[in-house]
Amino acid sequence: MLTAALAAALAVLCLLSAGLGAYDIPLGDVLASVRHRVGLGGHALDRVPESVLWNVRLPRVTLALLVGASLGCAGALMQGVFGNPLAEPGVIGISSGAAVGAVASIALGLSFFGNWTVTVCAFVAGLATVLLVYALSREGGRSEVVTLILTGIAVNAFAGALIGLCIFFADNAQVSQITFWQLGSLAQATWPKVLAVLPCAAAGLLVAPCYARKLDLLALGERPARHLGVDVERLRIVLVLVVALLTAAAVAVAGIITFVGLLVPHLLRMAAGPGHRFLVPGSALGGAVVLVGADLAARTVAAPAELPLGVLTALFGSPFFFWLLRRTRRKQGGWA
Repeated sequence: MLTAALAAALAVLCLLSAGLGAYDIPLGDVLASVRHRVGLGGHALDRVPESVLWNVRLPRVTLALLVGASLGCAGALMQGVFGNPLAEPGVIGISSGAAVGAVASIALGLSFFGNWTVTVCAFVAGLATVLLVYALSREGGRSEVVTLILTGIAVNAFAGALIGLCIFFADNAQVSQITFWQLGSLAQATWPKVLAVLPCAAAGLLVAPCYARKLDLLALGERPARHLGVDVERLRIVLVLVVALLTAAAVAVAGIITFVGLLVPHLLRMAAGPGHRFLVPGSALGGAVVLVGADLAARTVAAPAELPLGVLTALFGSPFFFWLLRRTRRKQGGWA
């Protein structure tokens, strides 16, 4: 039932996002144009609305869907792998690490992989960051919540310093591009960008649900999971790589968008329980719903101006994170 509700909400939001904006397109015309393109009847629109729909709106809606699904799925995996509700790609520094790679590629004018250069640099930097945080947070063969978060804070600060250095040495045009990119936005969405992020997002989203049963066993504790045949260390390494793949792909095309991976899995866990067979794909679906809705709000709330998407998600995600900290502290009686 919840899956059907999320799918219905996503379909409605995609339709609204495709039709609403500075140039409104009636929803009936949106459906008619889509049906015409896929050969199910309908009709083509006039030149202007057809161009706006297929060259501006639909690439943006598709990119929001992919980025939101990637961040939501990555958050569910992180919380399952580390066994704590505060793990999130942004909190432990993966987003900042991937941002370092992306910003450095912009500042240095790298283009050795063409349209894939920023994505590749973001992935490599994000992967290196997550491995560094994972190695530094382990003590006595296990990862502790406080150590994990504090390590993430340190890595975030170091990544911020590296981004600052890149900005210092960049020219004015690159500084403007980097600053706008860091705020998080889908305003520059195009079909080539969709195709650039699609392989990474699709690979991660297809692989992640295959490990749902092992994550359920890991939730029982490391020792019981090992007795039940789970290679815990191998599971963590594989899923950390999947998280890096999903997060780096999202950051590379949309900038830093925080709290989606933290908020969505928690809301779904409260609504449907902790089972990962629903939680992993459900978080991907929920993340897509949140980001498509947030992008629609960013474009229309302050029209004709456009709010930065990363600012909007942080504005609503930060109070939720604070509430989560207070709730966890009350339930556990403190962190020590």
